[in-house]
Amino acid sequence: MKNNERISVVVPVYGCVSCLEELHRRLTDSLKQITTDFEMIFVNDASPDHSWDKIEQLVKKDDRVVGINLSRNFGQHYAITAGLDYSSGDWIVVMDCDLQDQPEEIEKLYTQAKEGFDIVLGRRANRNDTIFKKLSSKLFYKVFSYLTETEQDGTVANFGIYHTKVISALLSMRENLRFFPTMVKWVGFKSTTIDIQHSLRIEGNSSYSLKKLLKLAFNVMIAFSDKPLRLTVGAGFMISFFSFIYALYIVIRDLMGIKAIQGWPSLIVSIWFLSGLIIFVLGIIGIYLGKAFDEVKKRPIYIVKDTIKSTKDVHQNSNNTVQNGEK
Repeated sequence: MKNNERISVVVPVYGCVSCLEELHRRLTDSLKQITTDFEMIFVNDASPDHSWDKIEQLVKKDDRVVGINLSRNFGQHYAITAGLDYSSGDWIVVMDCDLQDQPEEIEKLYTQAKEGFDIVLGRRANRNDTIFKKLSSKLFYKVFSYLTETEQDGTVANFGIYHTKVISALLSMRENLRFFPTMVKWVGFKSTTIDIQHSLRIEGNSSYSLKKLLKLAFNVMIAFSDKPLRLTVGAGFMISFFSFIYALYIVIRDLMGIKAIQGWPSLIVSIWFLSGLIIFVLGIIGIYLGKAFDEVKKRPIYIVKDTIKSTKDVHQNSNNTVQNGEK
């Protein structure tokens, strides 16, 4: 049954120009089954193809489409933040642009949300990805779970529906290191997951290589966990501990009459012991200094180059910056 609740759909766009026309059509058909009031926000993350041109075409023929063009490639989770900043719905859907997240599943997510949930995430029971993609993703989430000491589910990504109060809480977090799924978990609220159909990728390949996934895991780990600090501290203590054990070994050998080269044992023990302490101290200073340095600069999370809302609106060009929760 249709209602008048407003639904916003946020779609970060990168390298999927041939999908956008069909995505728009299927989104329109699906959202019409749910509500009479909706909007679709396409965020072009400096896609190397002609995605922005296609988005402009969609805006001209449908005033429910909002186009946001970022000044450069900031990354998927920053593009999501840009779309969320411009969203105005009572419920906000976040999904990818490659049609692996199917628009027809939104009704299922919304129906579940109306059972009393603030967050409903789509679980990809059967992932239609390449073997390499599945293996690299599995490795990523294992490393990610270990380093952040949280339970991360590789079958759950960004696709889901979120109440506006969840998004408001999330947007109050303006730190530079961003990872949408972890931020959603951090803000809390009542959530659940449901199984959804995951489609084959229509165009191109994922921009997330194994190297990029591991880099993302490390960056998110720095932002959401102090485990790197504790691992560094542990490494320093282990080096110092083994240097102490080696010192005992040298003393025992000396007592047994087994002489080593004069001055060499004390030199090696000193180097190992001090190296452990240096790693320990630099680990503490480096991690916290790095976090403070990034945050103190207060740079915008993203920069908007152009926005377009409908044929009646005028393009807003050149360095329109959105930061600190302001639209």
